[in-house]
Amino acid sequence: MVEVFKTNVKQPEHSEKLIDQIINHIPNSQVNFDLEDCDKILRIEAESVSNQIIIDILHQNGYHAEVLI
Repeated sequence: MVEVFKTNVKQPEHSEKLIDQIINHIPNSQVNFDLEDCDKILRIEAESVSNQIIIDILHQNGYHAEVLI
């Protein structure tokens, strides 16, 4: 399963911190940001992804995320 989110994360060091938190919630996942994209894309590949958990993780860190359809 692959989920893609639009975010407002701009700094690579912030994205690295978020990636660590996401991997803690979803072990064995592939997580990356494309901060050069206008939508600051967060892409997660895993067996199962809870969109709400991902959105909550970003919100708890002061960022916005929404699922891209």
